[in-house]
Amino acid sequence: MKAVFDDRQRLHDPQHFMANGKTYPSPESPERIARLMAGAQAAGCRFHAPEDAGLGPIAAIHSADYLHFLQTIYPRWLRIPDAGPEVIPNIHPATRTDNYPKSAIGQAGYHQADTACPIGAQTWEAAYWSAQSAITGADLVAGGARAVYVLARPPGHHAFADLAGGFCFLNNSAIAAERLRTGGLRPAILDIDVHHGNGTQGIFYTREDVLTLSLHADPDRFYPFFWGGAQERGEGRGLGFNLNLPLSRGTGDTEYLAALASALARIRAFGADVVVVALGLDAHVDDPFQGLAVTTQGFHAIASEIAELGLPLVLVQEGGYVSDALSDNLTAFLKGVA
Repeated sequence: MKAVFDDRQRLHDPQHFMANGKTYPSPESPERIARLMAGAQAAGCRFHAPEDAGLGPIAAIHSADYLHFLQTIYPRWLRIPDAGPEVIPNIHPATRTDNYPKSAIGQAGYHQADTACPIGAQTWEAAYWSAQSAITGADLVAGGARAVYVLARPPGHHAFADLAGGFCFLNNSAIAAERLRTGGLRPAILDIDVHHGNGTQGIFYTREDVLTLSLHADPDRFYPFFWGGAQERGEGRGLGFNLNLPLSRGTGDTEYLAALASALARIRAFGADVVVVALGLDAHVDDPFQGLAVTTQGFHAIASEIAELGLPLVLVQEGGYVSDALSDNLTAFLKGVA
């Protein structure tokens, strides 16, 4: 199986992660790359650098204001007297229709949903090449590859059209799906990360041309809290084209596979001819976030069931954090696809 990754994706190295009123080292560290790459290579993947498709495919998903913010905010932030080393918001608008401020502090609050997406000097470059890796993965599948693994880091599924959050800046899975759609295909995005893919849902919520599905820990007591309920089905033309399958904390392989069967049935009913898998491995029982209890063998079974669709797959890495099992989980999944 071909795999895509660019070394510039290592450049984003966030130093702060605030949770429960305390600051910790970020779980979304460059160390993830080494472990994921080892897992992919153990499954027989051959890594290739992405092509540079330019800003167009990214701008097809993200707003111009937001992309300008990501590209310029860090030097502007440093002009603030006694500014911290990373862009971290401390105030947020009540609604998206409130004033759009000129202040760097105000714009950080407008474009960053939480404290888990600090922006450093090289965040934009890393996120850009993560997105380009997803675009190349989509192009390889559109060109006839049956499955391609994209080591997308930083990840993307919490990023809305104009809002970063949850370690994510550019929505790699959404960008890949839109690339496939504009190429004449009918994509579904299947998100198996332990956290709800709220950014992906938001991007396509009023659209009927991309089916979005997410299996995740119930958000009533788990990030992202405000999105991911089963009642969220889409709006307007998009009504019925979004499926959320929230799962109880601690859900294991058997119950997970039962929910996955519902998602796969919806993909078949949609008539998808390609699937973007937002591949979170953080549903594992030993992942630091402790949301679900899928085993390594469970990831193999999940992948095998997805492969039974018989559709081309773009496998875009989302979550999955540093643990002794991370590499093995990816190997098991990719072998299940194969």
